[in-house]
Amino acid sequence: MVRILNDLVDINQQMLKGVVKSYDFLAGFPNSGIIYLKDQDPEIVPVISGGGAGHEPAHFGYVGKGMLTAAISGPIFVPPASHEILETIRHVNKGKGVFVIIKNFEADIEAFSEAIIQARSEGIKVKYVVSHDDISIESANYKVRHRGVAGTIFLHKIVGQAALMGASLDELEAIALEVSTKVCTLGVATSPASIPGNSKPLFELNDHEIFYGVGIHGEAGYRKQPFISSEVLANELINKLKLKFHWQEGDEYAVMINNLGATPMMEQFVFFNDVMSLLKLEGLSLSYVKNGKYMTSLDMEGLSISMLALTDPTWRTYLQAETQAFAW
Repeated sequence: MVRILNDLVDINQQMLKGVVKSYDFLAGFPNSGIIYLKDQDPEIVPVISGGGAGHEPAHFGYVGKGMLTAAISGPIFVPPASHEILETIRHVNKGKGVFVIIKNFEADIEAFSEAIIQARSEGIKVKYVVSHDDISIESANYKVRHRGVAGTIFLHKIVGQAALMGASLDELEAIALEVSTKVCTLGVATSPASIPGNSKPLFELNDHEIFYGVGIHGEAGYRKQPFISSEVLANELINKLKLKFHWQEGDEYAVMINNLGATPMMEQFVFFNDVMSLLKLEGLSLSYVKNGKYMTSLDMEGLSISMLALTDPTWRTYLQAETQAFAW
């Protein structure tokens, strides 16, 4: 497979240089994974997030007024170093504190925690939320994995807009903690991801086989089975989400269909149609819907569904508000 790349060692830096040259409202720190909003309003509590490269457009694609103030990118599928997270916190802090959104992976929590502890020791007020929207199960023990995946982007948007509207650090924490309990995501792969420079895929799939519950770092799922049709796939995922939410007719939801990297748009629109048809049959009020690439896994072919129960009407308003962030 041909990849349009240069030196694999410097791949992240090359990508981030391309990002800031593409969008003049963004800037980056030299020789780092930090992308930040040039025109930061000091009266607004800054919101930051980050994670390993390979999930583009996450996370730098959500930096902009109304979403993140800055994002930190680490090596492929590896969280950013704690010193870069700390540097970001210091940079965006204007005296009102800093709010951090962390995805629920052990390495991410370790890196962000170290930075947050150090920032607090320097007198910077920092609060955070851990996104845990993945409701797939662990095949070894059948426990819910609760990883932070595509549903995290709902947090970026709602918390970012709340900050723009003047919410305090404490208010952002309360909003984020509530939203994080109302988001669920399920994903499925039709082919594995492969890391540049490594020809071996991260898991094996036979022809005409799908893998339920895959992770955004190329982690294996919990069940393989032959693919039947998009409609059958959509039905299984919607049924699992219904069991989790226990929704009733008329309940209001936001829905995000996310391309995990390399699924053709033709297939994604077929799947999107099937999902929306099934949710309409359920009688749900779908007041906000997204369909595209939001949090990927390199070249993995697959899709995920994220749903957010809009139990607070303000969240819908925040989702619908315009943002400068290019990936939304």
